[in-house]
Amino acid sequence: MELVEARAGIGRSEEKMATFELYRRSTIGMCLTETLDEMVSNGTLSPELAIQVLVQFDKSMTEALESQVKSKVSIKGHLHTYRFCDNVWTFILQDAVFKNEEGQENVGRVKIVACDSKLLSQ
Repeated sequence: MELVEARAGIGRSEEKMATFELYRRSTIGMCLTETLDEMVSNGTLSPELAIQVLVQFDKSMTEALESQVKSKVSIKGHLHTYRFCDNVWTFILQDAVFKNEEGQENVGRVKIVACDSKLLSQ
């Protein structure tokens, strides 16, 4: 049984959190999800506990990035697409350039997903 199937039973209050599962698509989030899926499939972990782990991961990533990351970066590029849905902004930039105090990086195309951090703590 995959976590996607197990998530069908999530209640309305937990559904609010689903909007801010941004970090699950990161490399570490994908690895965690794959590992939890494997443990659920092997029967070593219940689907409910796996979901609790993912919810805690969402909270921990938000807290860590808020309190530990002090770097500032500027981003310039050509706006290809933008969207605002469920309090989440999505921007797709082409010919993007990231600059910080150490230098700059040209990154052809980039997708930026952003939300109001005040909504994360609700």
